[in-house]
Amino acid sequence: MYKHTVNNIVFVFDTLAELMAKASPLRSGDILAGIAAKSYQERVAAQMTLAEIPICEFLNEPLIPYETDEVTRLIFDSHDKEGFKSISHLTVGDFRNYLLDNTIQKNELTSIQKSITPEIAAAVSKIMSLQDLILVSSKCEVITKFRSTVGLKGHLSTRLQPNHPTDDVKGILASVVDGLFYGSGDALIGINPAFDNINTQINLLKMLDDMRQQYKIPTQICILSHITNTIMSIEKGAPVDLVFQSIGGTEKTNKSFGINLSVLKEGYEAAQSLSRGTIGNNVMYFETGQGSSLSSNSNHGIDQQTLEARAYAVAREFNPFLVNSVVGFIGPEYLFDGKQIIRAGLEDHFCAKIMGLPMGCDICYTNHAEADQDDMDVLLTLLGTAGCNFIMGIPGADDIMLNYQSTSFHDALYIRKLLGLKPAPEFEEWLIKNGIMNHNNELLPHKSQHKLLELINK
Repeated sequence: MYKHTVNNIVFVFDTLAELMAKASPLRSGDILAGIAAKSYQERVAAQMTLAEIPICEFLNEPLIPYETDEVTRLIFDSHDKEGFKSISHLTVGDFRNYLLDNTIQKNELTSIQKSITPEIAAAVSKIMSLQDLILVSSKCEVITKFRSTVGLKGHLSTRLQPNHPTDDVKGILASVVDGLFYGSGDALIGINPAFDNINTQINLLKMLDDMRQQYKIPTQICILSHITNTIMSIEKGAPVDLVFQSIGGTEKTNKSFGINLSVLKEGYEAAQSLSRGTIGNNVMYFETGQGSSLSSNSNHGIDQQTLEARAYAVAREFNPFLVNSVVGFIGPEYLFDGKQIIRAGLEDHFCAKIMGLPMGCDICYTNHAEADQDDMDVLLTLLGTAGCNFIMGIPGADDIMLNYQSTSFHDALYIRKLLGLKPAPEFEEWLIKNGIMNHNNELLPHKSQHKLLELINK
């Protein structure tokens, strides 16, 4: 039992899971689950109570039993106990102060990444302001490599997302060319296929790989199909760079996605065996999002932000090249409006970065959410200052296949110009060499654009 007294009112929280849920900043998903604080006063009482909890408590009381959930087992079995000794004496409130301390910088944060469990990361985020989340995240640096280097300080990458409602090759290529001439695609050229089958996946992979090789583009390609299809595509000799999968924070959630840790390991090992990376071999791409466990009835009474952080433990196990929270995609049932989406995006980025993940964000919302592009501009700007590894680049910010609103090629140009950020160094060199961008990170009129456009007409 956990309790706190405010103005002679005693607030009692029977379990650590209840305390975590009641301490969460307001969001519609926790209300839908029936676990949110019933008043702002109760929420503040829960946050004050949580601040006094030793962080080692989360190693003594699993929120989901060890015996019944493989994600819990992964969290406990992979915990860096030796590294944890340096922070084990801290309460949640003390840990917040530690993270904000000016003497604690990248090296110190890197050394404790695997000592921080998802529950510890989620707990401290619940008592942090947006300023706190941004400041600590900005001190982290998580670098990954395949054909380009993503995550370096002073750089912001993009995933070029040229989705098409019928997987039309010319339509996809038109979007790819458009994105490349805006300096987009250094993190990934990745397609969400409209038809999730092996033949479609192989054809799209071959098309993208032919283009990449012909024009010597230093980037990665990925078809965001189910991992089992990607494994079969590898077996058929398809040119697979990164293996994609959506993941969640409980065994039951992942089962609803048709996966478990063994399947993820199989995909990881299959991609590793191809050795297609030229400067590194981080081969996994994971997407997550607050609300996925609740939407699949797999939340175990745990708040959605803590479950989101648990998904990061799954991702961390496989040394991914990219991870991103598709923050507003699941809908207003889970994140109701722009205010909740902004908070969630910064929480997700913070929790992932202090756990050592190469975190990006799909800064997005669905058309029936109480949000608009102004909200996304705010989150984009805040994530840029927080050191986000990558964002999405979508024609016009409007995904015509998935029917949601995200960030455009122009949005990436804005945030790079505002904060003096550059694309991945290998991609930047390619852009300059091909006359698309100058050394000041400014786009140039491209006289030979027709050479790339020729590919569309073949």
